[in-house]
Amino acid sequence: MILFADSGSTKTTWQLVDNKDNANTCVTGGINPFQSDSEEIFRLMKKEFSLPREGINEIRFYGAGCAMAAKKQIVEVALQRFFDIKNVHVDSDLLMAARSLCGRQAGVACILGTGSNSCYYDGQNIVHNVSPLGYVLGDEGSGSAIGRKLLSDVLKNQLPKYIRELFFETYKVTSGEILDNVYSKPFPNRYLAQYARFVLANIDRAEMKMLAMDCFRDFFQRNVLQYEEAKRMPVHFTGSIAFYFSEIVKEVAEEFSLKQGKITQYPMSGLIDYHFAK
Repeated sequence: MILFADSGSTKTTWQLVDNKDNANTCVTGGINPFQSDSEEIFRLMKKEFSLPREGINEIRFYGAGCAMAAKKQIVEVALQRFFDIKNVHVDSDLLMAARSLCGRQAGVACILGTGSNSCYYDGQNIVHNVSPLGYVLGDEGSGSAIGRKLLSDVLKNQLPKYIRELFFETYKVTSGEILDNVYSKPFPNRYLAQYARFVLANIDRAEMKMLAMDCFRDFFQRNVLQYEEAKRMPVHFTGSIAFYFSEIVKEVAEEFSLKQGKITQYPMSGLIDYHFAK
């Protein structure tokens, strides 16, 4: 049996597959080697992993922060220890997205979730990647970027009074609590990303739609348009933000005359298809 993992900063979805149409799933906390060491990952697995471990002979782990060899090793060590097997493959969430969305065809693959990323994929490998730079310097178009923009506009009085009042009625939070969560507590990217829901829930209000569109324009301008291939090949998306804001993503893509590809909420189904098609 093969155990697949789709890991972001917020959660990890595990799918145990004995054939293409028979799978069991569980969810644990997010695993990111930039945020946790091998011991912390091992403890998380021990506490939260609920699928049977017997019979697993291969693990395909795809995750945020897993592009560099040193970071891959942190995850490999933890998983090899927890499952007591050596056949563990760790790759980036971006390669997962490319394999899931494009299969063995060339295209531009993008992730829009808590964070964001993109690449040109030639059907086998990631050929070009504009660095996402994380939630402080980049992650344009992501949940954390949308949430960051919303909070900034609310706290700096850049939105109409009725929207600011609605925000504080919805969340019952003070400006001091917001700043404390962003600057003093763990995982500020996750904290910021939760506020994208407010934008989505009020997307029929012109100010919220414009905020979202501006965030996606930043993503296209600063990332996608750097790939020459984007002018002639489909641009695909996966992730919760891409899925729930899909109509606006499509609208902005049209502004840039880009060919719209797939938009999926989760990459797992396409990823399993990729591996079982070999």
